[in-house]
Amino acid sequence: MWLDILQVVIGLIIGLVAGFFISQKVTKNYMKKNPPINEDMIKAMMTQMGRKPSQKQVNQMMKSMNKYL
Repeated sequence: MWLDILQVVIGLIIGLVAGFFISQKVTKNYMKKNPPINEDMIKAMMTQMGRKPSQKQVNQMMKSMNKYL
């Protein structure tokens, strides 16, 4: 009786830990392949704010965005 309950609890814990790491890896791979923002979006955003972005500024923004992926 106790052994059965212990096995179920251990199985749940192992499943949760494995699921967490697998989902984290899948999410990181997806974000690398399909970034949420690209250079065109940054240029449009800066233009809407009234600034004419240079390529250097766009590259700096992209670098700072990719730093967190």
